[in-house]
Amino acid sequence: MRMILLGPPGAGKGSQAQNLSVALCVPHVSTGDIFRANIKEGTALGIRVKGILTAGELVPDDLAVRIVADRLSKADCANGFILDGFPRTIPQAEQLDAMLARDGKAIDVVLNLVCPDEVIISRISGRRLCCCGRTYHLTGNPPKVAGICDFDGKTLYVREDDKEETVRTRLETYHRQTEPLIAYYAQKDALCDVDGEGAIADITVSILGTLEKMGL
Repeated sequence: MRMILLGPPGAGKGSQAQNLSVALCVPHVSTGDIFRANIKEGTALGIRVKGILTAGELVPDDLAVRIVADRLSKADCANGFILDGFPRTIPQAEQLDAMLARDGKAIDVVLNLVCPDEVIISRISGRRLCCCGRTYHLTGNPPKVAGICDFDGKTLYVREDDKEETVRTRLETYHRQTEPLIAYYAQKDALCDVDGEGAIADITVSILGTLEKMGL
């Protein structure tokens, strides 16, 4: 199974990718996770990417393609993968197609998680994180004491790219540069729209049912 998850930031691509990775026994490849890990470690890649993400912009095509190509060359991706956060532009998609074609492979399905902008803004800007790794949400999963982690009592924080003004910039960037991928994959008969507003588990069940009907 070679799958791409499309959709605006905050549509639930990461959550669905994690669930589907377990169900389908293929690795979840998240460019966002790769970038954030490098930022945390202070690597050269992390330093370069941090300013780009903070501004709500996209990582340059050449850099994103190199990172994904390296990850997909690993042994655990030999029998498939779930791409989350890549491709984000038409040139990235074209390079991915060419990369796979060289090995006689192609993308099996592209799941497009559909979710309105205002729902996205509420989801992302309401996130609160703790340095211990736990995540909260002001309305969906609030801490017992406002602004404080339930487990270690430390002050929660907002990621720079989760702030509302950055989220709006990210959505503008998505509509301008990434949304054209919907038509790109629709023309290849690989696109499948998914309602991204339901409960995470319900969406996963729906996706698996759809894949089964498609014979995937």
